[in-house]
Amino acid sequence: MKIQPRIAVLIIAVLGFLLLPVSSMAQSAESANVIEGVWAGLLGGQLHLVVTITTSNSGEMGGTMNSVDQHAVLALSNVTLHGDAVRFEVPRVGGVYEGKLKKNGRDISGSWTQTGAPAQALDFTRSAESGGASEQAAAPKAEHTPKPVVPLFNAVIPVAPTAFRADGKWHLVYELHVSNMDKWEYAFTRIEVVSADSAQQSLATFSGADLDAMFIHPGLPGAEKVSKLAPGEFGAVFLWVTFDKLEDIPGAIAQRISVKIGDYPEALSIVTPPTSVDKNPDVVISSPLVGGDWVAGNGPSNTSVHRRALIPINGHAYISQRFAIDWVQVYPDGKTYEGDLSDNKNYRAYGAEIHAVADGVVTQVGDGIPQNTPGAKSLAVPITLETIGGNHVIMEIGNGLFAFYAHMQPGSLRVKVGDKVTRGQVLGLVGNTGNSSEPHLHFQICNANSELGSEGLPYAFASFEVLGKGEGDGMKMLPGGAVKHQMEIPTEDEIVRFEDGGK
Repeated sequence: MKIQPRIAVLIIAVLGFLLLPVSSMAQSAESANVIEGVWAGLLGGQLHLVVTITTSNSGEMGGTMNSVDQHAVLALSNVTLHGDAVRFEVPRVGGVYEGKLKKNGRDISGSWTQTGAPAQALDFTRSAESGGASEQAAAPKAEHTPKPVVPLFNAVIPVAPTAFRADGKWHLVYELHVSNMDKWEYAFTRIEVVSADSAQQSLATFSGADLDAMFIHPGLPGAEKVSKLAPGEFGAVFLWVTFDKLEDIPGAIAQRISVKIGDYPEALSIVTPPTSVDKNPDVVISSPLVGGDWVAGNGPSNTSVHRRALIPINGHAYISQRFAIDWVQVYPDGKTYEGDLSDNKNYRAYGAEIHAVADGVVTQVGDGIPQNTPGAKSLAVPITLETIGGNHVIMEIGNGLFAFYAHMQPGSLRVKVGDKVTRGQVLGLVGNTGNSSEPHLHFQICNANSELGSEGLPYAFASFEVLGKGEGDGMKMLPGGAVKHQMEIPTEDEIVRFEDGGK
């Protein structure tokens, strides 16, 4: 398979990174245990790479690789030098470089491999920045970024936010999908949420470590948690903005985004087009469960696994679990079980009745999947799109909304497709099936008859009481006793009590 020039450059860049640690080999191939300096290479006869290797105070080697022709800078990892053997990885592009340092300490001969592509020869020579004037001509000159006319990135909000109430405040939760359409690396320094009117009132600002924590690189699990995008790269930013009152939320929002481009010294800022906000949430439901000590596991927060579950289904990326909750029930000691943890029956939530949260029609059911053993290394069945929710029920509850209940006991379902159900009616029993590690109820509201191929939407329980909050393996109860909440959704790890059979 022929490697396109762009891919080849990325590969070279990665190789350069690994070679940088080898640069200190200039001292001697036999004795050097640290290789620092600048190395130049040529991939495919046309892509120039410049690798700079440094050593931290702890002795760990690292560095950067500049793909000169592509104006891209990549980071190296796992850089090693054993004898004359040089090896390093480039997680950003899934590449590995392996070579040998020649005895002259100035040259490395090796090959570059990358996921889905054949190996290519790649040699490096110590550049003038590391050596004498005779080597200066061998190093390609790094091009500096000229003053940009306009930032060339695309920022899209895939699902407009709907206001909802939690913990006594109002919130907007949404994502930005950002693509770098330029040939330079983009470092996003600040994202400010503003009102989309002439005043452009500042509503929230995120920068530094806070912004880095909100920024992910889908498809690059080994990528650093930084708000940077290489040329052609895609990222997702998870935003959560809190307001004291519903009246404080504007009817439309925009983002003022600041970015540094390549090595141009000044950040540039743009304001994105407006996005409308739904300020009239009408998804009010009753509880799917009854009683107390229910913990909102993986519940709404900006860092929960449900919030970050961006999953492509049939060519479109959804977050169906944006506001999903894994309901587990705890004992007074904070544990979800008593006795043998490998027995489903020892879990407090096991066998609890699951109630319809609204009147509706059953649109999908799944039954017959055997139960998992809690704590086992493997699940009872392989996880597929059909088995991930285990035994489950989906109901259409009106206005294009669907309620999803997952991981039920096999044989416990009391409804079938087409059944009309009423609020509070029992649908089945809590179990441990599908992608589940212990008995619990996974619940969410979404906009399509699919547990994953849909968008998760916020909702409000008519009433519940907050008893405390789970903390690690224990729980911290409210010192003044239970606090009643109305027309809200519990947030992650809150311990709540529901009454009246879900009605």
